[in-house]
Amino acid sequence: MSYKYIIPLLLIFQFAFATDKDSLSTHNPFVRFHQFAIALEDDCDACGCSASGGSMGFASMLNSNFVGVRYFNQSYKSTDGLYSNSTWNNENYNTMQIWARIPVIKRVQISALVPYHFHNRETATGKQSISGIGDITVLAMYQLYQTHKDSTKFVHTLQAGGGMKIPIGKFDQDNNGSFNPSYQVGTGSWDYLLATEYVIKRKQFGLNTMLNYIIKTENDKNYRFGNQFNYSGTFFYLHENNTFSFAPQLGFSGEVYDDNYQLGQQVNNTAGDIFLGKIGFEIAKDKFSLGANVMLPINQNLNGGNLEANYRWSFNLNYSL
Repeated sequence: MSYKYIIPLLLIFQFAFATDKDSLSTHNPFVRFHQFAIALEDDCDACGCSASGGSMGFASMLNSNFVGVRYFNQSYKSTDGLYSNSTWNNENYNTMQIWARIPVIKRVQISALVPYHFHNRETATGKQSISGIGDITVLAMYQLYQTHKDSTKFVHTLQAGGGMKIPIGKFDQDNNGSFNPSYQVGTGSWDYLLATEYVIKRKQFGLNTMLNYIIKTENDKNYRFGNQFNYSGTFFYLHENNTFSFAPQLGFSGEVYDDNYQLGQQVNNTAGDIFLGKIGFEIAKDKFSLGANVMLPINQNLNGGNLEANYRWSFNLNYSL
């Protein structure tokens, strides 16, 4: 997919829904739903070895602006695929992350993710583990459209923006020859992302939709992970009273990966796609909020069938700014 067509397609798709001029205002910092469900899953191909947030979400469900910590886990199994009875290896990807979303000027917010990864897997030769700081992601979003505050039917918000992933994490070239080249803590490459988000609310109910595209570049080891297209939709319900706010959510997400390249040559069995269902919640009291979600694959075809996702889950603790 040529990236020169991505921004127009994203904006046309999202803006097609943002036509109603109704709105609803509030002063509760936990009520404004501006979730950037940015499926950055992942910075380094399908398994999320250097994941920054991904389908787990790029921002809080309840906090408009915040700083917090998040942990997420991804479980996979991989094989070399040489024989019908080839051994399958269990792989676990763990990330502890500092994340924040901060307003800088009117209509513009900056999000930043600083991950620390600790991954492990079981192979025929024994257990392996790697750990270290991952690639840092910075994303700026601009509010293109929001309904006027003159009625009580619907709230529409449309945002778009872009950012980059800074190659802080280590890329180990020796892992390229393994069953899963994404078993890393970093990609070693500067990657660029384009994103758009549309949110519609009606009283306590709402829907968040997201599209983004990640343009990946070649690292200094002459390896390039394939570009990536992501999409998601999340239905939510907001309950609030004088004591706390609670927002259960139910949705889906999808990820499509292009082939990886090494020394300019396409690497076989590295493209793929996955479609997942997700369920989660966030609860807030005063300036603190706690959230968790689980994602399960519904359909997938990763690395030519040599990689399979089992599940993903996360929890986070945030402080509202």
